[in-house]
Amino acid sequence: MSRPYEAEPPFAAAFAAAFRDAVQRRGLSLDRVRERLAAQGISVSLATLSYWQRGRSQPEQARSLRAVDALESILDLPSGTLRSLIGPSRPRGRITSEAPGLDVSRQVFGECSHIELALGPEFPQFNSDLVALSIHETVQIDAHRRCRAVTVKQVMRATRDGARHITVVHDELSAESATVIAHHGRLGTVRRLPELRTVVAELEFGRPLARDETALIAYTLRYGPEPAECSHYERRVRTSPHEFLLHVCFQPDALPTSCHRYFKERIGAPLRYERRIGLDVSHASHMLLHKCPPGVHGMSWEWPR
Repeated sequence: MSRPYEAEPPFAAAFAAAFRDAVQRRGLSLDRVRERLAAQGISVSLATLSYWQRGRSQPEQARSLRAVDALESILDLPSGTLRSLIGPSRPRGRITSEAPGLDVSRQVFGECSHIELALGPEFPQFNSDLVALSIHETVQIDAHRRCRAVTVKQVMRATRDGARHITVVHDELSAESATVIAHHGRLGTVRRLPELRTVVAELEFGRPLARDETALIAYTLRYGPEPAECSHYERRVRTSPHEFLLHVCFQPDALPTSCHRYFKERIGAPLRYERRIGLDVSHASHMLLHKCPPGVHGMSWEWPR
C-alpha cells in the first residue's frame, strides 16, 4: 500500500506532521483510526498508519489515496488538507551519494543564480569531487535583529582521487565587509563580490584526498557592521547528506514571535513544506534533518511589530 523511504523527505514529513496533529486533536488512537477506515470498507494496516504518522512513508497507490480522502473526513479536516501535502513518488532503490552535476546544481539554484554568476566558468565543476555527509550550521542573530555570524562545520567524502579543497558560497550579505575565519582546514582564496552580495571562499584540506576519504572543515563567516534586518536563513543542498543541523540563536532582548522550518525545491520556488518550531530555554531554535533530499532547507522567523 505504501513503501518505506530511505529517509524522511520534507513531503513525507509535512504529511506526517499534519496527520499526527489531526489525530491528536481528535483524541483518537491509530487503532481507532484504522477501525473507522475499515467501517468505510478501506483496509489499512496499523503499521502503515504508523509509517505515515512518523514520516517513514507516504501514501502513493490508489487505495492509499482513497484512505487519505477518508481520513480527512474522519479527522474533521477540510477536503484536500492531507492530499495537498503528498509529494511526488520517489524512485525505488537506495539513495546514492554521488557528487552533483550541472543539471542537479541548476535544479536547486535555478538558471543564472547568484551562485552561478559568482563562480562563472567554475560553476559546472562546483565541488564536483565531493559529497557532503553532515552539515552543522549555527547562525547568530544580534539584538538589532541582524545576522552577525554563521559558523559551519561540514564533513565531506571525496568521490574521486585528488580533491584538495571545498568551495563555499554565501550570498545575501554585505560582501565588502564580510570576513571568513577557518577553524578546521586552511583558508585559501577569498573573493568578495559586492555587486552580487556574495562571498566565495576556498577551504583547503592540506593534501589531496583519496577516493572515499573523508575530510572535516569548519569556518565562521562574520557579517559586516551594518547588515540588514534578517528574517530567514537557508541552506541549498544538492545531494542527500546523512545529517543537516540548522541552529539559529537569538538574543534574549530581541526574540521573534514565531519560527518555522521550511523546504522548497529550488531558489525562488514556492514552499512545499512549512512547520512551526519553538524556541528553547537558550533562546534558540533548531531543525535536524536526516538524509534530506536536494533542495532548499531553511528557517524563517517573524519579528514583533
